[in-house]
Amino acid sequence: MHSFPRQQIEEDFKLKHQKNVLVTGGAGFIGSHLVDRLMREGHNVTALDNLKSGSLNNLKRWLNHPRFTLVKADLKDAENIAEAVKNYSTIFHLAANPEVRIGETEPHVHFEENLLATVNLLEAVKNSSVKTLVFTSTSTVYGRASVFPTPENYAPLIPISTYGASKLGCEALISSYAHTFGFRGLILRMANTVGPRSHHGVVFDFVKKLKENSKSLEILGDGNQNKSYMYIDDCIDAIIHLTNVSLKGKVEVFNVGSPDQIKVKKIADIVAKEMKLEKVHYVFKKGAEDGAGWIGDVKTMHLSIEKLIKTGWKPKYTSEQAVRLTTRFILT
Repeated sequence: MHSFPRQQIEEDFKLKHQKNVLVTGGAGFIGSHLVDRLMREGHNVTALDNLKSGSLNNLKRWLNHPRFTLVKADLKDAENIAEAVKNYSTIFHLAANPEVRIGETEPHVHFEENLLATVNLLEAVKNSSVKTLVFTSTSTVYGRASVFPTPENYAPLIPISTYGASKLGCEALISSYAHTFGFRGLILRMANTVGPRSHHGVVFDFVKKLKENSKSLEILGDGNQNKSYMYIDDCIDAIIHLTNVSLKGKVEVFNVGSPDQIKVKKIADIVAKEMKLEKVHYVFKKGAEDGAGWIGDVKTMHLSIEKLIKTGWKPKYTSEQAVRLTTRFILT
């Protein structure tokens, strides 16, 4: 029986002066963990989700709780959004299409699920009582950065995927609406987040592939992709902590991630070891010309989290620990 770290709910992470909160994408991977934390802290929480990629199973413990409300709605449907957001002081905007690679074949999906959805939300927010909007962006807005670890003020931002482009567009929209209509915008550029309830990404894919064939593992790219991975507990802790930080201006941007990196081949080694497999043959499948996994995949990502650390918070888990804990959970 494996033991796993439990999410902290200490007083120093409690949201201040906020009782009614909305989480868009609340039935998804990160969103449902955020709902868990907010509910445990005693808030009135509404999760808004179209349930296309999110799951009711992620929220089952709260479905009959008097402080919890589930709104099945799609942010692309502008007519129904205004009513859905009007009674909240804080909105955590996590709703998005999680499949980055779909941009290769259906780029319009990212623009609809990210940009259009965000515009509709912001149009509703401008006429509401919302004081703070927290947005989970992505490290992919930096594109192929030339500075590592990459700080928040790195420029120019040249995303190489439609996913990254759509998220960067959302950042710009949030900034413009926050300055124009007077609410607070908090933009969090997230590293790869892993943990329970995640059903996509390299760790999940490797476990699935090795269950199907324990002798051979196909790895997209050359295996030298080197990125940061953050465990879900750290992710939620950082979101709550930063929501409580006093901003210098109307909009503030923070990188959120782990302090290090791990290569894809090392992730494969960890997964194979946790599955007690020996002599697994790795088959590297060419993706992009630079050895990345696919066109639009950023081969190297290492976010600077110095700005985050200076606010009084730091992650508990390294990238390797995050991968190992996630693998163990998937296997239980």
